[in-house]
Amino acid sequence: MFDLISRLSRKQKSYVFLTLDALLCPLALLFTFAVQPLPDPALRSLVLMLPVMPYAVLTMAGISVWLGLFRVKLNAYERHAMMLTGLVSVVTATVLAMLTYVVGPELPPGTFVVFGLSYFLFMVLARALMLQLVLVIYRRAQPRCRVLIYGAGSTGTQLAQALKSHDGIDPVAFVDDNTSLQGATLLGLSVFAPARIPEIVESRYINRVLLAMPSQSAAKQAQVTRRLQSIGLEVQVLPSFAQLIGEEALVDKLTPAPAQSFLGRDSHDVSLNHASTSYQDRVVLVSGAGGSIGSELCRQVLACRPAKLVLFELSELALYTIHQELAPLGEELGIEVVPVLGSVTDPRQVRQVLELHQVQVVLHAAAYKHVPLVEANPLPGTANNVFGTQTLARLAERAGVERFILISSDKAVRPTNVMGASKRMAELIVQDRASRSSGTIFTMVRFGNVLGSSGSVVPLFQDQISRGGPVTVTDANVKRYFMTIREAVQLVLQAGAEAQGGEVFVLDMGKPVPILQLARQVIESAGYTVRDAEHPEGDIEIEIIGLRPGEKLEEELTLSGSLITTDHPKIFCTREVVLSEIEVAALLRELRQAVASGDEQALRGLIGRWIEGGGEDTIGDRMTS
Repeated sequence: MFDLISRLSRKQKSYVFLTLDALLCPLALLFTFAVQPLPDPALRSLVLMLPVMPYAVLTMAGISVWLGLFRVKLNAYERHAMMLTGLVSVVTATVLAMLTYVVGPELPPGTFVVFGLSYFLFMVLARALMLQLVLVIYRRAQPRCRVLIYGAGSTGTQLAQALKSHDGIDPVAFVDDNTSLQGATLLGLSVFAPARIPEIVESRYINRVLLAMPSQSAAKQAQVTRRLQSIGLEVQVLPSFAQLIGEEALVDKLTPAPAQSFLGRDSHDVSLNHASTSYQDRVVLVSGAGGSIGSELCRQVLACRPAKLVLFELSELALYTIHQELAPLGEELGIEVVPVLGSVTDPRQVRQVLELHQVQVVLHAAAYKHVPLVEANPLPGTANNVFGTQTLARLAERAGVERFILISSDKAVRPTNVMGASKRMAELIVQDRASRSSGTIFTMVRFGNVLGSSGSVVPLFQDQISRGGPVTVTDANVKRYFMTIREAVQLVLQAGAEAQGGEVFVLDMGKPVPILQLARQVIESAGYTVRDAEHPEGDIEIEIIGLRPGEKLEEELTLSGSLITTDHPKIFCTREVVLSEIEVAALLRELRQAVASGDEQALRGLIGRWIEGGGEDTIGDRMTS
């Protein structure tokens, strides 16, 4: 039956309604004769009316088509449609009365009043019954998630009421610790004791438990959650009503806390104002467009209304995702959004893309940035970050690009890991280009960790918590700078617009945040308590695992420590010692030799010679350990 209904077109469904109304006309007349005190039996009276019935049915069909009643969907049949139904029944009854007066049998005038009311009720009830029938068919045909609601108070009952109208979720029963509620029936659902949960889950095929007791303490909720998870159940926690204020549906509130809530300060929206003119009506290319930073760059650049936005990305999935998101927005704004699948280390492709699209601004965010992974794969990591930057910068200048903005990292300052050293090499390349370029403005923006980005610490903590812990922290004294993706990108675009060439822009990221403190915040925001020596009954333990290879206790943002203010209070500038053209060429030559031969020792050596702070006692030792 579901397949039959789903295959019907909108036009075919309209004809079904029209046919149904036509069949209801004689049925309503038969009902009228049955309830009216007439000399002839109801069926004989109906037979006597057969000569005029076709004209009455045709009148009904014509009026229904003219008014559009037959096209009204079942789920949209409300007050307006009922008024149309009333009008159709009145006109049909009037025409039937006129025809009967001329050629039909003699009937009391009140007969046609009763017929009009009966016909109206028949059509309304028929549609109501059809709607319920269709809903039952759809619900039985489509897979539904069967849920158990833990908490039968006001929150739980409101949640159950909301879920009853949800297409994909079926509330099965309540459980509650309150003995006075156990055994009761609320909204047609039985209330059971928590001890019977395993039995209910098995007998009623429960898929998920929704914890609806926001008034309970976080520790209590955590205790219940851990107990349910221990028997293999998926658990979702409903937040408090203070968090439910807004227009979002109740069912959609079952979400984890956003990473931005752990910033420890207010995030700042930066108005680009005149800075947006540096990107407006220009062809902008974003490398690494599918990454956390790259995708946000694309979103905000699109808001500046460029002439064209080129998405350059190595990952097919990442490129597909960001293009699917931005293409409709670009179409609305009249901006072409071009997806390009490829690597910035490929000179042929980079040259072709820059020339084909006549790129004017390059935002270079493509890089391997996960410290432990690059530490474990130093040669490909360095090759991608360094040679990709060199290729893109060199060919951008040759193609006449107006601005080239490198997205750098605080880990490039006196690096103790290969990833940081590779980013510092990328900075040196851009600085060298800036010192020799007369047409292209080369600059770079350096900032710390971004909350919520791929591979960042908050999603890692949340994943560890979801698995019951422990939450791992490398060292109790580790501190990091943090910024939201949105404000980081806003400041990058602002700095890129102000650049004159060769600057290293440093973003004001506030005070560094102790990672141990951040771990506690993430645990508590999830509704758990920290288990330690002072609180042995806590839920989640924080485990100190020791510094990872290449990791610092505290990150730095500048080599010199001195910062120059700019026109923007959140953006600073520094000019640092750079290598000469000959030195940069020598560095790149040694690096190519090391990569070509697969010699990690040679890579260690050149980092120690060329990179500030990158001596053998730091990076080198860790690469061989």
